Amino acid sequence: MFETLGSLTASPWIYALVAVSIVLDVFLPVLPSGVLVITAAAAAAAAGATGPVSVSVSVPVPEQVPDILLLLVIATTASVLGDMAAYRLGRRGGARLDRAIARSRRLTRAHERLGTALARGGGALVVVARFAPAGRSVVSLGAGKTQRKVAEFLPWSVLAGMAWAGYSVALGYFGTQWLGTQWLGTALSVVALFAAGALAAFLVRRPEAAAATA
Repeated sequence: MFETLGSLTASPWIYALVAVSIVLDVFLPVLPSGVLVITAAAAAAAAGATGPVSVSVSVPVPEQVPDILLLLVIATTASVLGDMAAYRLGRRGGARLDRAIARSRRLTRAHERLGTALARGGGALVVVARFAPAGRSVVSLGAGKTQRKVAEFLPWSVLAGMAWAGYSVALGYFGTQWLGTQWLGTALSVVALFAAGALAAFLVRRPEAAAATA
């Protein structure tokens, strides 16, 4: 899997792939958006370590792909766009959305656990849930269903996107620089991302505590 993703990082299409994956994983949490971001960041670190390869004086050297700052901006923006799409769906979904959630035992449990904190305006919950499996989906849909104002939800969505994107990019980039090997830096960074997800999942199962923190 890492070899396949690694070959994609040499193309500008990696930006589109990362953006689409992040936007859609609010609806399909199984998409490996975090793995994509980490792999791209690790590739950027590896490219920076080896430096540009000069093939000819007359042939221009292409810009480094991926660019770490552009990757960070794209990941953050796509995260916010996905959140807002789910928010709008939750706001307008009505009975059809309720039936869709009811068919998923996991979403039903998560929705019940997060409902109390979200109703109390637990903004910090949006940030924590961004790291939890399916947490982003439940919080964004729940914010829409409970008719939270855009002005209340959007700033926390931006902060959550920045935190998640910054963490993922930093893992891949600095992990690879520190370990000196792209595949090992990527693998350990993915493990660290999953560990953060497990911790976030534990925290969001305590909605009252999360609301109090907010």
